[in-house]
Amino acid sequence: MRRDSYRSLASLQRDLARCRACPAVESLPVIEGRAGQRAYLFGQAPGVVEGAEGRPWRGRAGQTLRRWLELDEDAFYETFYCASVTRCYPGRAPSGRGDRAPSQTEQQLCAFWQEWELRLLRPELIVTVGGLALRRLLGETDLTRSVGARFELDGATVLPLPHPSGASGWLNRPANRERLGQALEYVQTALHVLRSA
Repeated sequence: MRRDSYRSLASLQRDLARCRACPAVESLPVIEGRAGQRAYLFGQAPGVVEGAEGRPWRGRAGQTLRRWLELDEDAFYETFYCASVTRCYPGRAPSGRGDRAPSQTEQQLCAFWQEWELRLLRPELIVTVGGLALRRLLGETDLTRSVGARFELDGATVLPLPHPSGASGWLNRPANRERLGQALEYVQTALHVLRSA
């Protein structure tokens, strides 16, 4: 249900909404964003709430993320084109703790959508959320070293954040909380520059 190339975000989103390539996922694709947005938020996958509601970052992790970014819900969705490594809720982890990590096959199938979004949007700021998004976008494998650092990708500034999920223990270390604080300062500064331009 997808073309070889796209000239508009609207046609890309229309085809993405019809995608049913992954038989093991538990929701339809979750899509949120519009042409002209200059900030791109790239996470791992929708959660159960997002899969049910069809809108990203609606659950507790999204509430935490918006609090970190000091954005209310309307400002958050106005600011960021929200995307993820995979676009459908993958289901619960076999352990019962948290959501299942998307398989390599699922990640590869969804990579097409992300590549075309970036081509069409040409964002100036990309914020990755969590280790999987960081690895998929930049090939970086060390979240701790990357949070609080700045990267460049095709003219965009990339600022990694940890995942705000309660299932992650990354923020239990004081040094990591400091890294998060630095990363959030960078994001706030970048958003201020975008708003002022």
